Amino acid sequence: MKRNAFPLIAAVILLAGAPARSQQQPGVVIQTETRLVLVDSIVTDKKGEYVSDLTGKDFRVWEDNKEQTIKSFSYEADPASPAANQKHYLVLFFDNSTMNFGEQARAREAASKFIDTNAGPNRLMAVVNFGGTVQIAQNFTDNTERLKQIVSGVKISAVAPNPAPAAGVPVQLSQAMSSFGARDLILSLRNLAKNLGSIPGRKTLVLLSAGMPLNSELISEVTATLDVCNRANVAIYPIDVRGLVGAMPGRAALAPPVRSGFLQALAGVLPGSSSLGVFGFQRGGPGAGGRGGGSVGSPGGGGGAPGGGRGGAPGPPGGRGGAPAPPPVNRGGTPGLPGKPGGVNRGGYPAGGIGLPPQMGPYNQSRGIIPKFPESTASNQQVLFMLANGTGGFVIHETNDLLGGLEKIGKEMDQYYILGYTPPDSAEGSCHVLRVKVERGGLTARSRTGYCNAKPHDLLTGTATEKQLETRISGSQPGTIPASMQVPYFYTSDAVARVNVVLDIAAGDLNFEKMKGKFHGDVHILGVAYREDGGVGARFSDTLKLDFPDKKQVEQFKEKPLHYENQFDIAPGSYKLKVVFTSGGSSFGKLETPLAINAYDSTHLAVSSLALSKQALRVSDAGLGLDAALLEDRIPMISGDVQVIPAGATQFKKGELALFYVEFYEPLLVSLDPANPPAMAIRMRVLDRQSGETKADTGSLRLELPKEPGSPVIRLAERMPVDKIDPGSYVLELTGEDSANEFAKRTADFEMK
Repeated sequence: MKRNAFPLIAAVILLAGAPARSQQQPGVVIQTETRLVLVDSIVTDKKGEYVSDLTGKDFRVWEDNKEQTIKSFSYEADPASPAANQKHYLVLFFDNSTMNFGEQARAREAASKFIDTNAGPNRLMAVVNFGGTVQIAQNFTDNTERLKQIVSGVKISAVAPNPAPAAGVPVQLSQAMSSFGARDLILSLRNLAKNLGSIPGRKTLVLLSAGMPLNSELISEVTATLDVCNRANVAIYPIDVRGLVGAMPGRAALAPPVRSGFLQALAGVLPGSSSLGVFGFQRGGPGAGGRGGGSVGSPGGGGGAPGGGRGGAPGPPGGRGGAPAPPPVNRGGTPGLPGKPGGVNRGGYPAGGIGLPPQMGPYNQSRGIIPKFPESTASNQQVLFMLANGTGGFVIHETNDLLGGLEKIGKEMDQYYILGYTPPDSAEGSCHVLRVKVERGGLTARSRTGYCNAKPHDLLTGTATEKQLETRISGSQPGTIPASMQVPYFYTSDAVARVNVVLDIAAGDLNFEKMKGKFHGDVHILGVAYREDGGVGARFSDTLKLDFPDKKQVEQFKEKPLHYENQFDIAPGSYKLKVVFTSGGSSFGKLETPLAINAYDSTHLAVSSLALSKQALRVSDAGLGLDAALLEDRIPMISGDVQVIPAGATQFKKGELALFYVEFYEPLLVSLDPANPPAMAIRMRVLDRQSGETKADTGSLRLELPKEPGSPVIRLAERMPVDKIDPGSYVLELTGEDSANEFAKRTADFEMK
């Protein structure tokens, strides 16, 4: 089968069977039936000067501690290069959420001077502001006066316009303008890098920020951001705008402007909790007080053995250490017992209370691509060093000469070598650590730290399996394998919604074959959202590879449903979603549901679907499962430190945990006035599905809203009020009301057994 595994990039790329054609630009090497990894490397001497006279014989490359044979070599700044006149792209990214007025003023003054001497016909620049969401102040242009005008002035909130780019300039950045899905700065950087992926060559992103401290919740976000930057060929160069005071203790970074402060503690829900709590809201209308209710139990409590932070994987011989240990976390209470597989999903986090067996988790090396930062680094600089070292950039810090730092970054936009090698075969979804060394003494090579071989979104395109599933999905024959499905959706912009497809499949009906002493099974899945006119609005396809060492583990696996999740983007409208799956043979499963996505108006209060759930995890305990979801470009349902695992089956037993996750979109938060902050309250009711009779009513519950302007997204995870509900068929009704007297309502059907 021929398929491009990744988009074509000039830094770290994996190609599988792309059509042969001539080389068009440095690092773009395509050969028939050849997989090629391309690594860009910048080499400096002891004085920090760039070295430009090296050949391919001067370099050595390792993947996962195994040396590779270099097959291709080029130098970007070589006048004889076929892309000597290729345009270079630089993004000035102002993190307004962490900088105070004085820091912003100094950063923007230095940027204006840098633009004056560095922008030009082959050096296009763009300006991005972050204040909770990504706002494109200026797309790529060589117009120095326009760029200087845009960077001038302190930005209180992210409300900059989005002028049209110059003629002939790529417009990829404009796609990020409407994205308000960023939970924090890291997610915003990842989304922006993704949009830059189709622009040719190595892109430079200068991050002007006051930094942020590293914590266990950010580890997975940084891992996924490094992977996206590596695939999109984006190198990040952070500048700590705090200058010489950057290392002083006691300076706390500003928290991201979007926080789910109203999230109730889910006591008794998460691993290690000791008791069930009450709702995490204060009763009363919009004028009521703050949160009340339960509290989070100690991580890993409830009998778990003491844990602690795990150390990073060791680096290659002679190299730096691997990923840093996250802050200490007690792992004792984490659900999931390796070797006793039960529910499983594409991302690998536990489902049904039993974890994904190690042999089914290809992302077990994902943390290895996180570089080690210097031990002397100030806490607010740790993430900055990870982003820089992991993408091949460097950090400017402990200096008040911001212009000098920018000039240093500008000098190396074309000072890189490109090395290509054929990698060993590896599983789809596996992550690999890279290291580059120069044989000549006294020189230092700087490059990216690794790459991940992520699955394509439509994996089965062009295969015989796809044709078989398409026949099943369009036919009238019903499926023979039982399954349940939930399809909540969430807005990512005015014109786009992200649909979460959640399946619980009867694993007992899946087929396994004994191969090379192990039991193997493939579950092929195809989903198609049909428009009312019969056209295709969106689709996805996937294959789950299941491997077990013996028949006993296969039988244990079949005792619980197979849990599967995927996502796709689609425009508002009315659709019919059909999903079909098979594990071979004549048996297959088939599900169908209407999918009505309401139009979204960003100037009014709105609400997403309700995603019902039976399981939640602490983000700090989700570990590699969260890595896998983010690396596959799936956005988990996270509110505060809680990750909600949506259920395919919305049937709950008496006494069983019953949760929901929802997103409100409150425009009053974008340009929030601290002197007159908005208020918001919700109300939950449980209605009998047949009679409409109210069975439970929480009354008005006030939400604690962010105190800083930025993102309009409010992420909420809460327990359903079903403790006193008898068996039957019900509707959960959630209503939100804000201080502008706007209402937003959403319902979801469920069963109580």
